[in-house]
Amino acid sequence: QVQLVESGGGLVQAGGSLRLSCAASGRTFSRLAMGWFRQAPGKEREFVAAISRSGGSIYYADSVKGRFTISRDNAKNTVYLQMNSLKPEDTAVYYCAASSYSGEREWEYDYWGQGTQVTVSS
Repeated sequence: QVQLVESGGGLVQAGGSLRLSCAASGRTFSRLAMGWFRQAPGKEREFVAAISRSGGSIYYADSVKGRFTISRDNAKNTVYLQMNSLKPEDTAVYYCAASSYSGEREWEYDYWGQGTQVTVSS
């Protein structure tokens, strides 16, 4: 089993920045690919970013390319999502997820965190 705990969400004005963190436990972190997803009110959960086990492969949704950066620190068992130039449409609950292999689809991930709320005011 893998436990994932997100932190770093909050309220920010448009144009601002936030950094989300996701701490993992229960399994060797370096063997896990990690992803971030988000779900806005009334919408389905969508892919945001993913990073491979080594960090050598990174993927982003088109909507966040150039603004968000995913990274990982295997020594700290933590994955990060740096979010810059935030827009009101980035408002959502952000979820961290873990898998054996990195991907962009929900069904590829076996473990999920509880989510952290990000609210961007206009």
